[in-house]
Amino acid sequence: MTVYKSDFMKTLSERGFIYQCSDAEGLDKLFQSETVTAYIGFDCTARSLHVGSLVQIMMLHWLQETGHQPIALMGGGTTRIGDPTGKDEARKILTSEEIEENKNGIRKVFDRFLTFGNGPKDAIMADNAEWLLSIRYIDFLTEIGRHISVNQMLQRDSVKLRLEREQHLSLLEFNYMVLQAYDFVELRRHYGCRLQMGGSDQWGNILSGVDLGRRLTESELFGLTTPLLTTSSGAKMGKTADGAVWLNADMRSPYDYWQFWRNTEDADVGRFLKLFTKLPMDEIARLEALEGAELNEAKKILATEATRLMHGEAAAQEAAETARKTFEEGALAETLPTVEIPAAELEAGIGLLGAYVQAGLCASNGDARRNVKGGAVRVNDEAVSDDRRVLGTGDVTSDGVIKLSLGKKKHVLLRPV
Repeated sequence: MTVYKSDFMKTLSERGFIYQCSDAEGLDKLFQSETVTAYIGFDCTARSLHVGSLVQIMMLHWLQETGHQPIALMGGGTTRIGDPTGKDEARKILTSEEIEENKNGIRKVFDRFLTFGNGPKDAIMADNAEWLLSIRYIDFLTEIGRHISVNQMLQRDSVKLRLEREQHLSLLEFNYMVLQAYDFVELRRHYGCRLQMGGSDQWGNILSGVDLGRRLTESELFGLTTPLLTTSSGAKMGKTADGAVWLNADMRSPYDYWQFWRNTEDADVGRFLKLFTKLPMDEIARLEALEGAELNEAKKILATEATRLMHGEAAAQEAAETARKTFEEGALAETLPTVEIPAAELEAGIGLLGAYVQAGLCASNGDARRNVKGGAVRVNDEAVSDDRRVLGTGDVTSDGVIKLSLGKKKHVLLRPV
């Protein structure tokens, strides 16, 4: 294991962020000798990033925390093309208005983790639309194309795997890695950027950027990636049975976000504490050494610390207290996720299966029916075995709600209005 001397590389190494580096020793020396500007790119494909992007966001956070300058590069240009990495079909083409809306939503996430401003270490939010949308095609081919090897492009996993599977790869997508490489050139010229970071699936694209940047700017540039993150059971990080774990509160409530982390698999607790919290390493060592029922306390700390970073102190404490009341006291916590339904609809009667779908607890009536048969469905804390049951005004509690539960950890309140 490489022993690093710079604060940034030491922090990343001991917390498990480093997987590949184009020149680890040279990069470590660079961080010791000057303030380094580094970037990670994020395409604007949705109104929020999800937990799968959080490793990259935390890297930018630690970069600034250790005295360096992060660039969060929005892909206002590359979003129009779509990265073929790991995909068997082309990405849906978004309109300019959709991309702008998504970019505004993503900005809210970065405001939680980075400090933006005009100082030498303040974070920068750039957008590659600034240079990509004004490219003159022939000029671009003349300046950039002669430095790009098609032979190397065909060997990149993003292209190679698509071709091996005999899946269509358009010229548009084939150009993605060229444009990503060019981003590094522009960021070097405009901001003095020396390092591109990303997930391990971006390694080929990052190396292309390092090589192109060296040729065009005569600079020593670097690339660094994080491991592809999966849970101990092999599931992709940030994906659950009910979809992506979004970071924005309007797409996933702080309470549900807290619950996601609380449900971490035992074997992942220590690793996730290192990656997704700012707790000191000695405290993390103490927590990951816990066993049995005590490990649940470490999971609660993970959930609260991760929620604090994303949603703030008040939201984290409220989520933790809601969970405590719901699970430890059996009380009805008013801060549980709530879905409003028309009172007239309830008076007419709502089918149990449809109610669970409407509450977001089940994906479909069939999914709800399977959960009823599996004994996972409870209404107002009473088990339900009849999938034909109809909910009505008689199910409304003295608190003015109907509590729907799926298993022990998922609860939603139906509130007639």
